[in-house]
Amino acid sequence: MKEERMGSAFEYQPEKLDSMIDSVIEKNLAGRMTSGVVVQVCHDGKTVYARAAGLADIEAGSPMQENTLFRLASISKAFTSLAVAALIQQGRMDFEDPVTKWLPYFTPKLANGSVPVITIRQLLSHMSGLDYRWAQKEDGPYAKAGVSDGLDITGLSLEENLKRLASVPLRFAPGSDWLYSLAPDVLGAVVGKACGTDFQTALSELVLKPLGMTDTAFYVPASEKARVAAPYYLDRGQLTRMSDDQFLTDAEGRYFHFSPQRAFHPSEYPSGGVGLVGTASDLMRLVEAIRTGIAPFAEKALMDLMSVNQLKDGKEARPGIGFCLGWGIVIDPVAADNTPQTIGTLAWGGVYGSKWFADPAKKLSVVTMTTTALDEVVAVDIRNAIYSAFSR
Repeated sequence: MKEERMGSAFEYQPEKLDSMIDSVIEKNLAGRMTSGVVVQVCHDGKTVYARAAGLADIEAGSPMQENTLFRLASISKAFTSLAVAALIQQGRMDFEDPVTKWLPYFTPKLANGSVPVITIRQLLSHMSGLDYRWAQKEDGPYAKAGVSDGLDITGLSLEENLKRLASVPLRFAPGSDWLYSLAPDVLGAVVGKACGTDFQTALSELVLKPLGMTDTAFYVPASEKARVAAPYYLDRGQLTRMSDDQFLTDAEGRYFHFSPQRAFHPSEYPSGGVGLVGTASDLMRLVEAIRTGIAPFAEKALMDLMSVNQLKDGKEARPGIGFCLGWGIVIDPVAADNTPQTIGTLAWGGVYGSKWFADPAKKLSVVTMTTTALDEVVAVDIRNAIYSAFSR
């Protein structure tokens, strides 16, 4: 089929799609880069590929299913951002509102001791001056303050973790720079306060139910535990199962503390940055809403605004990648490791091994769920295979 978009003709070759993706999946399973995957591809709003392959749990011998549940990690951030968008649409919140309107205790200082204003927009765009514990040294200021990144089991309440976070000086004046951070956890608390309830309930009412999601939550009940994919990592090239209290270092030397059992502990606070568990099908509903700008809880103008790059003056989230109000955006495909994605492609992923992207120019939405933490090889291979089915 051919389509006209922004003055360019794109030819989609469906006969290639199945064979190209299947080949890449089989290669990665045979090479034990992951135990299993779930991949969904939508083109112009229609599902053109959906497959579950491999094992969800090697030790149990459980086959991967299309409704397997995955720990979403940082994919959770997009959900939190859209909850904020829903409140803005309702007139209950504004991008320029100070965070202290809902969280009077959240007043982190600058290095000089002054207390700056942090706005909702700055939290959404990761320009607040906050940081992540995993991005600091093992004995860094967040570690000394006992701050959790939301991946481990802590016994802390959300408010207590945010108070610890606020006790550490900001890295820079809000709005002056960009740094990936715990800001979505702060936003989760803000959303809960604005709705007069806990963040889980607020997110469900604002985003999950309106989008028809039935398999996304912060906690998995015991009755559904067998549906959750087991987490693995590559240890010197060998696929290894995570322990219940796992410390891992990524290729950039960043130090992560994982507690996979957190997903089964309802007493743990709902982390708006990394806490959700969900299925590929539910996630695709979110990705399609982002791609099209059409959602039941916000007008298209607001949804489109959420996908505008917030980084100016040459700033980037990573080479070739800008950042919107909850996810990344491709601004230079060549600099972005020669990605085949077009300029304006929206994307993000999580440390447990899953990724999504939406390419509006090609009307393409893709969800790739894997079981391998801190590794993008499988998702990148699948992305490249998908684009091989498109030609200009």
